[in-house]
Amino acid sequence: MEQNENTLSVLKIAPGQYPQQVEIDNDLKALQQAVGGSIGASYPFEDPVAIVYNDDGKLMGLPLNRALRDENGEMYDAVAGTFLVVGLGEEDFASLTPEMAQKYEQLFHQPEAFLKLGNRLLVLPVPDEPPTEKPRTKPTSEHDR
Repeated sequence: MEQNENTLSVLKIAPGQYPQQVEIDNDLKALQQAVGGSIGASYPFEDPVAIVYNDDGKLMGLPLNRALRDENGEMYDAVAGTFLVVGLGEEDFASLTPEMAQKYEQLFHQPEAFLKLGNRLLVLPVPDEPPTEKPRTKPTSEHDR
């Protein structure tokens, strides 16, 4: 896939959804649009990747999306709202390599639900819907609205 340096190939991860590989413009406005507000970036992984998220997501009450875990699998934070996984270039964000895209697609593949129990937060994987539940022959009326 040929890219110019004005677009980035990144993973976009929305709450309750599987990661999507998307192309976005490599500028602040496009990043802000993708996460719905002012951006923050964090670098929780050893790989040359960043998580770009809505800096005010928790304050705005955006739904919690995915847990961030340490090397022991313990959750230390959760990302609220839609976020991007982007590559890191020498001085800027860059496209993810196919290997990194695949790795982080797998890492964040399963949507997660967050339950507050007292002052603890439980993180549960959202199960895939079993295909036997409802036939997918015609779209439900929900899609017609």
